[in-house]
Amino acid sequence: MNLRTADRFLSLFTTPVLTELWPGVAQWNQALFDAIVARREEHPSVSLSNVHGWQSSTDMLEWGGEPAQRLGDHVLAWCDQHTVDVRQTDRRRFEWLPEMWANINERGASNQTHCHPGSQWSAVYYVADGYGGLDDPSLGGELVFLDPRFPMVRMRDPDLRVHRPDGSSDHQETWIRPATGQLVMFPAWLMHSVRPYHGDGLRISVAINISSRPCWED
Repeated sequence: MNLRTADRFLSLFTTPVLTELWPGVAQWNQALFDAIVARREEHPSVSLSNVHGWQSSTDMLEWGGEPAQRLGDHVLAWCDQHTVDVRQTDRRRFEWLPEMWANINERGASNQTHCHPGSQWSAVYYVADGYGGLDDPSLGGELVFLDPRFPMVRMRDPDLRVHRPDGSSDHQETWIRPATGQLVMFPAWLMHSVRPYHGDGLRISVAINISSRPCWED
């Protein structure tokens, strides 16, 4: 891509992180909550990035019923909206393959830093943030994204940062405090984690990995 601009400060190669309030939250959220809690009663947790929390297997699109299907369809539509095949514009060459699982975090639970190899996009939907309407930052549980250039950008003089025109400076991490009904989507290669949650309620989320495979539409 060639740039011709008079701007003095260019921000190149940004990382897309998308967030919205899921339009189906009012209609489907309680059903998702009930299905996930019921699933935990009958199935033990798998152990991947989760620390102390419960995590289902990745077949939630099979056991989550219509609410899970609706959420999955919305995420795939979001993938279509924010992805372009630069080599083919008149015919579809790829189709999306989603896998979905549920997470329940109670006090002390967290997720280690990880990414999702083999996928194009990853998404997380918050069925219940667990905060009970409180703004107390000590409750933790933030979704953490790690600067993909790390540790290179902190190797020589860690306190020296880029000073941006808006007055901000670079940080090695960005935190998102979840909210019930919030959907976040990001590239699957982006390293992320969840800080320890210290609330008394249930933090329930649904995670989705979206991979692709070749196809040709008729």
